[in-house]
Amino acid sequence: MGHLNLQGIGKEFDGVEVSRDIDLTIEDGEFVVFVGPSGCGKSTLLRMIAGLETISEGEMSLDGERINDIPPQERDIGMVFQSYALYPHLTVAENMAFGLKLARVSKSEIKERVQAASDILHLNELLERKPKDLSGGQRQRVAIGRTLVKEPAVFLFDEPLSNLDAALRVDMRVQIAELHKRLGATMIYVTHDQVEAMTLADRIVLLSGGRIAQVGAPLSLYHFPRTLEVAEFIGSPRINTLEVTVSEPGSDRTLVRLPNGEPLQVHVDGSRLNTGDTATLGVRAEDFVPGEDAEAVLEARLLVAEKLGYETLAHLTVEGITNTLTQRLGGLTPLEDGQWITLGLDGRHCHLFDQAGAACPRNAEIPGVPN
Repeated sequence: MGHLNLQGIGKEFDGVEVSRDIDLTIEDGEFVVFVGPSGCGKSTLLRMIAGLETISEGEMSLDGERINDIPPQERDIGMVFQSYALYPHLTVAENMAFGLKLARVSKSEIKERVQAASDILHLNELLERKPKDLSGGQRQRVAIGRTLVKEPAVFLFDEPLSNLDAALRVDMRVQIAELHKRLGATMIYVTHDQVEAMTLADRIVLLSGGRIAQVGAPLSLYHFPRTLEVAEFIGSPRINTLEVTVSEPGSDRTLVRLPNGEPLQVHVDGSRLNTGDTATLGVRAEDFVPGEDAEAVLEARLLVAEKLGYETLAHLTVEGITNTLTQRLGGLTPLEDGQWITLGLDGRHCHLFDQAGAACPRNAEIPGVPN
């Protein structure tokens, strides 16, 4: 079992509030990722779940048992830290077995658990090596194995891949996803990397300023963000934004004027907006359309083209818009610096946010993506 319930969780350090009003239920077997910018409180929340930080307010329970005051070593929780924290003088097998020895588990059971974890993590050939003889990815697998042998109800991961290079991060991400499928265990994973969040999570918990900004499936946060902050954080490259003026608000469609004066019918419920309001239009890099298929167009000049092989990211400047815009194109699209590109807009694929940054609900249906 690994059903975790958080109600009204808050945390203060010397009178400074770092977490507040955290209400969250994590189901048995779920893979939940805490994500957000630095200082948003995601690691603090994870440490409160682990028992490494006290809870200032609220109630936390694991499988129906209140755990606020239960010390870390007595919680049915295992944690994998950002640093590997392996004992340099012990072998891989001894590092994995260390916690079980302290818990006075029998030698036969320790051997059985270490072997089972080693089989899962493909560590059999490394069991007699010392940490200095291992690569970064191998050390991280040992750190995961040390937690795995405890057989906890909940696994906690605190930015476990941040010390690895790009190729190893991709490899370890796949291994962690496979481990979750194999074990079916509850896993909570903290990262600042939204790509990790999108690829690993059953649900994402996006934190901002110590509070939950939005919870949902990765594609729900991508396609139906509730705030401009969520829209800008989820997705790479980040969503394009430009200031528009509301001309005719409506519950089904809302007419806005682009910076160049062109009208665009955005398929959102903008009934709470007023004529003349300033709003923010959001367009994903892949959602620009050819000029002949567009409801409105912007003329843009190419600033830089990032040719990534499988795709090209065109970074563009538009007169009257201070920030650059990014368009996702095919990898073999011919481009020259300074050339003019027509950006077509289709109101069905655009987002609209009010002056406070709250999203106007989209009138869109995307198969398999709850809104």
